Amino acid sequence: MNRRLLFRMFRVLMFAALVLGMASGCDSLPGRPDPADRYQRPDEVTDFTTLFATNCSGCHGAEGRRGPATPLGDPHYAALAQPAYLERIIGDGVGGTPMPPFAQARGGNLTEEQVSVLAQGIRAWGADVAGSTPTPPPLVAASPDQNPGSPARGEVAYAAFCADCHGPGGAGGEKAGSLVDPAYLGLVSDQALRTAVIVGREDLGMPGWQADQGRGISAGEISDVVAWLGSQRPSSAQGRPSGDGR
Repeated sequence: MNRRLLFRMFRVLMFAALVLGMASGCDSLPGRPDPADRYQRPDEVTDFTTLFATNCSGCHGAEGRRGPATPLGDPHYAALAQPAYLERIIGDGVGGTPMPPFAQARGGNLTEEQVSVLAQGIRAWGADVAGSTPTPPPLVAASPDQNPGSPARGEVAYAAFCADCHGPGGAGGEKAGSLVDPAYLGLVSDQALRTAVIVGREDLGMPGWQADQGRGISAGEISDVVAWLGSQRPSSAQGRPSGDGR
């Protein structure tokens, strides 16, 4: 093989190496966008933090705390709320309350995968306390029709467990606001009331079911308190479903 042929082969190899080097280095050229910053379609986002901040934090607060709605970031709530329950609430919403349906099948903007990501992410907030505390009453009543609670008994239970903060008759006290305000009861579901009694609002200083009254409030008393509060609703908002809520 003569020198001229060898020289030509060398130039071809050098050119090929140069082309490959340029191709592999294109992503690092000055001014080229970082792949991590490239636009994602809304239905392609699967990062829990991003999904929660975009869809949930406006009502439930940053990281699920200090919002006007149920504190999803409370570890005790997250430990009690099962993924299937969370997926149903996120996907279907809660009729008669400000909680809209988020599933695309119900007119929302989230895919089934995104709904699942949110449910699993919220559930993960309770990993540190799951199984580490005494067993609380069920977050969701087994059957509201079979155990609707008694408003008369609920008034008594309210006086024992709630009146110290929320005042006699639920009209508000020095420590906490009114629970019988028509504007409040007209927007909140029975399940949300039940959740608040069981979990409390640690972010706002409200204790949960094991408040310091010598014993925790029982499952029956919780149903009774919820029934009594529900009976205080304006007539136009009566019949709020107790099996659904946040």
